[in-house]
Amino acid sequence: MNKIKRVTELLMWFMALLLVAFEAGCGGGSGDPILGVGGGVQVDTTRPRVALTIPAASGVGAINAAITATFTKAMAPATINSPATSFTLVDKTTASAVVATSVSYVSSSRTAIFKPAAPLTSGHVYTATIKGIGVSPATDPAGHALAGNQAALPAASNYVWSFNTGAATAAPTIILTSPASGVSNVPINTTVNATFDQNMDPTTITATTFTLAGASAVVGTVVYDVPNKLATFTPSSNLALNTIYTATVTTGAMDLAGLALTPGIKPNPWIFTTSATVVLAPGAVPLGSASTFGIMATAAVTAASASTINGDVSLEPGTSITGFPPAVVNGAIHINDTVSHQARNDLLAAYNNAKTLPPGTGPNALSAGADPGALFPGGVPPGTYTSGSTIIVSTPMVLDAGGNANAVWVFQIGSSLTSNADVTLANGAQAKNVFWVPTSDATIGVGTTFNGTIVAGRDATSSGGATINGRILAGAITAGTIALNGTPSTINVPAP
Repeated sequence: MNKIKRVTELLMWFMALLLVAFEAGCGGGSGDPILGVGGGVQVDTTRPRVALTIPAASGVGAINAAITATFTKAMAPATINSPATSFTLVDKTTASAVVATSVSYVSSSRTAIFKPAAPLTSGHVYTATIKGIGVSPATDPAGHALAGNQAALPAASNYVWSFNTGAATAAPTIILTSPASGVSNVPINTTVNATFDQNMDPTTITATTFTLAGASAVVGTVVYDVPNKLATFTPSSNLALNTIYTATVTTGAMDLAGLALTPGIKPNPWIFTTSATVVLAPGAVPLGSASTFGIMATAAVTAASASTINGDVSLEPGTSITGFPPAVVNGAIHINDTVSHQARNDLLAAYNNAKTLPPGTGPNALSAGADPGALFPGGVPPGTYTSGSTIIVSTPMVLDAGGNANAVWVFQIGSSLTSNADVTLANGAQAKNVFWVPTSDATIGVGTTFNGTIVAGRDATSSGGATINGRILAGAITAGTIALNGTPSTINVPAP
């Protein structure tokens, strides 16, 4: 009965969304025109939602820190920035409103920041509200008001959460860098990352406060990943071969309390040297230290039979690795150590790099459930392919490089990847230059041959008897498991 009830609720929700979309397309509501598959114009009727808050609901916040909310999609800054009143904070212990020195919106991280005019009071309960209804609600650029937590979708509503206050926070430090200081043979299309010990103010993590220099300053972009406290510097072009680079995060980088960065566990500045001989294909996703791993998970790894991993194995965090033996690892196993910790951060950086590449357009913009083998029966040419939903490989799929050994394929997948047919290479294509990036899960079918590296947001499964020339890297953005089910599978990590 519970399952029937849940299915009924989902059907009602889906029908409501269809109604909203229909009304928007017929003039019944505003929408953001977007290019649909096949060139048609669709209407964006999706309401923005809150994905993350700092402090978290029922959590503890520092009395001297700002309060933030990160959204699922871009917002209209004018509906959040001062003097808009869409973001409010109330001391529930004294029933008094908190005055803000500023309310701002950071487009690069989709984050709203509420900065109190004075420190909050320790031991009090505070309630934050982001308006989705009434006068001056928070909206996306198309005017769609926030879908909060006070009413079911598709209705707009306020987003409300409460938290307690504790002590003041200390100044932030850097606890991890990638590449690590002193390493060599770094790929020339690497990104450079710094992980902080606490939440940072996104407005202070910029190309001015995070720099990279070799013989001269490197031009690049800087993005701050709020949930993971991770700053990423992405060079505008490949770095030079066999060159020493220095990365620096200055004291202009501040936490949510406005405290400047201090010396941390890791050196700052830090130095690394690029490879002398290996030239990565332009557009390839840099994996950093994750490149040596045949499988990597962030929750658990299981093997049902004597699978073979010709490469390293990593689990971070967690301790649950079962089925080894009979499964064989022709490499090192790293569980919650410095190597696995670095690799996990590099996995997230690789995922973010792949997801922020310009999406595929024209025939490379794939519909939900697209089968690339059927769409490109003469061979799939190099490029970035983008589906907002699933990709299901049901027809044998050939990746055709056309004689270019540096050809690269990146498949940006909004939901899950399922491969039930062979994915093979032709005319110089190399497995090391193929990247599958599902936001959710990946499943490799029984007895199939699969080429490329999977960088999954969550779980990955081999159904058995598969040959995977690449890597299975799972749990980039949430706790992820890897299951090698059925008869033995073989995973071969490509040569660099």
